[in-house]
Amino acid sequence: MINFLHTYHPNSIMLSLGIINIYWYGFFIVSGILLAIFLAIKLSSYYEIKKDNIIDLSFWAIAGGIIGARLYHVFIEWSYYKSNIFKIIAIWQGGLAIHGALIGGLIAFIIFTKKNKINIWPLIHISLPGIALAQSIGRWGNYFNQELFGKPTNLSWGMPISENYRPIEFYNENFFHPTFLYESIGNFIIFIILFFLIIYFIKNNKIILLKKQGLNYIKILPLAFYLTLYSILRFYLEYVRIDQTTVFLNIRLPQIVSIFIILLAILLLLLPKFSKDDIIK
Repeated sequence: MINFLHTYHPNSIMLSLGIINIYWYGFFIVSGILLAIFLAIKLSSYYEIKKDNIIDLSFWAIAGGIIGARLYHVFIEWSYYKSNIFKIIAIWQGGLAIHGALIGGLIAFIIFTKKNKINIWPLIHISLPGIALAQSIGRWGNYFNQELFGKPTNLSWGMPISENYRPIEFYNENFFHPTFLYESIGNFIIFIILFFLIIYFIKNNKIILLKKQGLNYIKILPLAFYLTLYSILRFYLEYVRIDQTTVFLNIRLPQIVSIFIILLAILLLLLPKFSKDDIIK
């Protein structure tokens, strides 16, 4: 793996069929989404959720996630897109912001569950492990697009970046931190934690607490774990990343958003009025 990263020069095109190109970015995004849906379907039976509801929700979540991810990216990169309006729809070239995807996906979740009168918490439980896994897989699309790499490095796992993708201030550098890999590994660890947390709930029959009125510890814990763990990961990775973003008081915008999300997760954990039945024993 290390030698591969250090010597291989990635190409964004996976397969060329005449005038049609299939991109690695799209391949990894779609692969991650399909695995997330498969995992949610596998877990859904334990939560007494119909397979059809998962499939229907997937369309809503995918649409909401992609729209949110693209709008967020375009918003923070508006200085570029205002002069390249038609490139706003060119998502196969990259440019899907994960924070926007989370916001758009959450809105889609809320609309879907309200429209179909379904309890949102079981759907969140069975979806979160797959979301983390999809993020882990999807980051490899950034590698083949040669985007979102980090600072120059002499480490043996540094990845070569073509001259036309290097920032002008690092034009004479050859190898850069593979931040895509750092985030991919981090997201995979989050996936493992969430997956075994859900399995723990299933084996110990904790999911019956999802049917209770109001908020409780069991409902919130997986979401709070995901929001906190990913935000911590992203906060520290921003010290290595060099892609353009808004900076306020030497803090990058994704770090500001990450701090806000961590505070939100803490607030969620403080909201329920716990009873002895809600505490994991």
